[in-house]
Amino acid sequence: MRLRNIPGADEAILNSEYCIKEPESKKGNWQSVFSSTQPLHIEIGMGKGRFIMDMAAAHPDINYLGIERYSSVLLRALQKMEETPMPNLRFICMDAADVTEVFAKDEVSRIYLNFSDPWPKDRHAKRRLTSRQFFARYDAILKPDGRLEFKTDNQNLFTFSLEEIPEAGWHLDASTRDLHHDSVLNEGNIMTEYEEKFSSKGNPICKLIASR
Repeated sequence: MRLRNIPGADEAILNSEYCIKEPESKKGNWQSVFSSTQPLHIEIGMGKGRFIMDMAAAHPDINYLGIERYSSVLLRALQKMEETPMPNLRFICMDAADVTEVFAKDEVSRIYLNFSDPWPKDRHAKRRLTSRQFFARYDAILKPDGRLEFKTDNQNLFTFSLEEIPEAGWHLDASTRDLHHDSVLNEGNIMTEYEEKFSSKGNPICKLIASR
């Protein structure tokens, strides 16, 4: 599906106090962006922001950064943020491939990937956010005791992700192919827009937790 361009989105992001401009300048010093020094969690590919905004509201003792490549999508999150500002949440408009340029070694405590683009063609496998190429990037920014959480309704992408974890030198801590019927992994689960949409159609939601 082609992404609809929203006129004025780039300008709105440039002028928003909630979106960090020149994020590379914050590398190693992200705590200065927030009012309190707290663990830093990031969501890569945050979409319209429902998940990370709900997380920030539920966990004021954690600082959150939402990363979204497309300005027309990020604009929706900024509009919500203007209605309900949160001191522990900020956004970045950037490509996920550049995370090592933005975050320093051991700077991030947790990474969330939710309903990422499956890039279904084999030749595009390295673009998937759960590819070994991306796990290598996460290695460079995640704390030794940090972890990655991934949710999707795409069974093929989930299988691929499970196979990539050991190839990347990571450890699979937990996984399920039916999250909403898994009493352990579903405890405290906060849904994304896509998760609510797909599960309402009867699609099972997959989730995995991995660590270095």
